[in-house]
Amino acid sequence: MQYGFVIDQRRCIGCHACTVACKSENEVPLGDFRTWVKYTEVGSFPAVKRHFAVLRCNQCTSAPCVTICPVNALDKRLDGIVDLDKDICIGCKACMQACPYDALYLNEDTGGAEKCHFCAHRVEQGLKPACEVVCPEEAIISGDVLDPSSKVFKLIHEVEGARVRRPEQNTGPNVWYLGAHEASLEPGSARESDMYLWSDRRLPPPPLPEADIKRTLIADARVVLNVDHKLHWGWKVSSYLVTKGIAAGTCLWAPFLAIDAAAGFARDYLPELFALLFLTITTILLVADLKRPKLFLTILLRPNTRSWLVKGSWVLMAFGTVTSAALAARGLFAFTGTPALGTLATVLRFINLPAAAMAAAYTAFLFAQCEGRDLWQRTNVLLPHLMVQALCIGGAFLLPFLPDSRLAIAVVLLALAHHAYGLLERFGRHHTRNAQQAAAMMPAVKAWRGSKQSAFNLGLAMSTGTACLAMLLVISGIPNPLALLLCALGMAAGLFFYEQAYVRAGQLPPLS
Repeated sequence: MQYGFVIDQRRCIGCHACTVACKSENEVPLGDFRTWVKYTEVGSFPAVKRHFAVLRCNQCTSAPCVTICPVNALDKRLDGIVDLDKDICIGCKACMQACPYDALYLNEDTGGAEKCHFCAHRVEQGLKPACEVVCPEEAIISGDVLDPSSKVFKLIHEVEGARVRRPEQNTGPNVWYLGAHEASLEPGSARESDMYLWSDRRLPPPPLPEADIKRTLIADARVVLNVDHKLHWGWKVSSYLVTKGIAAGTCLWAPFLAIDAAAGFARDYLPELFALLFLTITTILLVADLKRPKLFLTILLRPNTRSWLVKGSWVLMAFGTVTSAALAARGLFAFTGTPALGTLATVLRFINLPAAAMAAAYTAFLFAQCEGRDLWQRTNVLLPHLMVQALCIGGAFLLPFLPDSRLAIAVVLLALAHHAYGLLERFGRHHTRNAQQAAAMMPAVKAWRGSKQSAFNLGLAMSTGTACLAMLLVISGIPNPLALLLCALGMAAGLFFYEQAYVRAGQLPPLS
């Protein structure tokens, strides 16, 4: 069984009765929507036609929001309804990144996610969803889309041109549209207005360059009414990528420092100390980004083992445990002088390499589960890029204390590789309109609020420039620790600006 909707846009008059009924039935907060009507105008005066599209959760067969939710707050029921337990949700906002249909919103009053649940409380009592009951034109029809005797099944299979939204996402959406214009259903295909038909926009339109507007948009289509949705992942996620990279990168270098570097505090203790410090900062950032931080331990107590938020937590815990063990073994060796402990500390550094590599790279798999953000889907690019970033920034933070010329050269080469990967994300081939638009918007993301400086351009310039400066200081024989530390901090800032551009731009193209 699979409950679903058929929306007959040939009959819809855009009256918003479905929206009002949904908000009333489910106590949806002001400014949020579980179902809404999008207006798209196509043509040029005087031959202009307005097209309506009723948008909502698609009750996907393979629901990415269910897969990514770390605490099993989202569930695919036996009747096909994707339901959400609002009391369990921790407010991580990952489901909103995973949904290709912009169907989830954050209730700012409670801190939890909410969505259309097909009026499950009504369906369980043999009633129709509230939106269907109030539609004056009977443009909304619900039922079992797998039952050949149902009205929705017959409409889907007998009416020519029945279609779903974004089928390329392979989520198996179960909301079908009859007679809807392509510009209404394909997000990002129509020009975004600066203001809507009857109101100002809550958020400005996406900053798509004019050249990309002509390349990716339908020329005579304009969105004149829609629902604006926020960017849910911001500076905390960008910072987490940097701090996690420092933690992983220092431990990736650690086993190889003992080959040439003289014994001392920097060689023996600093990589693990850096790793634990920045791993702690990473954890604080992750918890602080939750809208319900008090429920953080739910990730461990009722984990969804398919979610890379959960798997990532396990990776970070394993990485922190092995790092702590290596540091403890080194400290005990210094205290007791037992050779076996020194050997154990060295062996643990090598054992820690896979954990450090996974700590650096697992975000690529997490972002791949964000089906709504096509820019983040190229795991074959993002995974090695994260490894390069970790090695680069980790090496940069070790340079002030271990000013080795080969390490300095390696950092420069890695910075150049990071620069190349960044340009590949911007100018490389992207296979969907969403990804193409997000890539085009990367340089448009500002370094900070009120700034005119591109975060993307500034980030790449700072990371590459500070790496080159650090190398020149080391190979010239004047490796001033303070100057090298400032270079490392400058590289961290550059990497943060780049991540800001990447994380924000991925969320800018419309999904509805």
